[in-house]
Amino acid sequence: MTAGNESLNKSPNGSPSESPNESPNENCNESFKPFSFAGMALDPIHVGTGGARLGRVDNTIVRDPVTRIPKIPGSSIAGVMRAYTAMKKEKYPGCAGLGQPDGEGGHCGKADCPVCTVFGFAKGAGSSGGFAGLAAFSDMHVLLFPVASQLGPQWITCPTALRQSRTAELPVLPDQQAVYRRKDEAKNQTFLNLGWLFLPVETNWPQKDETIQPDGIIQKIKKLNVPDYITNNLGIVSDKLFAYIVNSNLEVRTSVAIDPATGAAEEGALFTYEALPRGTVLFWELTCRNPKHFRVGENVGQNDVKAVDSPEGVKEVIAEAWPYLEHLGIGGMGSRGMGRLRVLVEKKKLSDAGGTEEGDR
Repeated sequence: MTAGNESLNKSPNGSPSESPNESPNENCNESFKPFSFAGMALDPIHVGTGGARLGRVDNTIVRDPVTRIPKIPGSSIAGVMRAYTAMKKEKYPGCAGLGQPDGEGGHCGKADCPVCTVFGFAKGAGSSGGFAGLAAFSDMHVLLFPVASQLGPQWITCPTALRQSRTAELPVLPDQQAVYRRKDEAKNQTFLNLGWLFLPVETNWPQKDETIQPDGIIQKIKKLNVPDYITNNLGIVSDKLFAYIVNSNLEVRTSVAIDPATGAAEEGALFTYEALPRGTVLFWELTCRNPKHFRVGENVGQNDVKAVDSPEGVKEVIAEAWPYLEHLGIGGMGSRGMGRLRVLVEKKKLSDAGGTEEGDR
């Protein structure tokens, strides 16, 4: 984030916000406000590339073209959240989806509709108007990746992932082939297997700055409401090693199409597909525009946005539908037990939005 945008995450006295997913300034004069979120995969998540084959896998998932680390595009999260918000606001299916190019139905396009104002709307062919929406979703990037080891599940991250989430600005790790851990977490382990890799364990960190020491990094990750059982099993590896670990430990499943006439497998219908494994922690940003700076029509005053009145209001409309992700999921292969994602918001706020109570989580 640029220096100009960083000021939006500071309180009126200039101090940083205590909560990473809320901007503390209650004034609504800014043009936009960014909010940070983390989510944990409750099932494997498959957001496919459209059938492209990669090595032994027929149906691959979307990857960052530079790092080659899997991600979930912002368009995917925006699409499902529009549908789930429409369900929550009893605007489904009319205000969900792409709208209707011709005829009746589709997006209502009203200034008091929380779905059409927050997510935007399109009019049919030959109709004037349309609105881009007040919410913009970034891609969802892997922040913490679960890997099997002799100590049980470990969650691995890297300097780039920590930098993207603004958790820490780590320098280049001195040992590019080691896993860095907190001393009390190393448990006298000089080596640790991460999947098929057998790596030396380092506890001597490159900098004395407390903010990029293990305890400082863990405290910042906890501000995203990541559970203790994850932060207590944290390891940091180099960017290059992280990409190898992630791509070598994705879940790969094999399925076969069934002939409905015979009830048996179809000839030549065996296929494989990959997914981010259960327990993966993802990070993304939601940028909320100020409704006071927009209108849904040409007439000033008459068509001002009425459904929400602040960037915080935009965020709350979306947050009310977060629990739907935990049950209806995101991505493909939902009928094969994939897709559910829990947004790691504070438990009280999740309960207020109609989600799961603390004792049920």
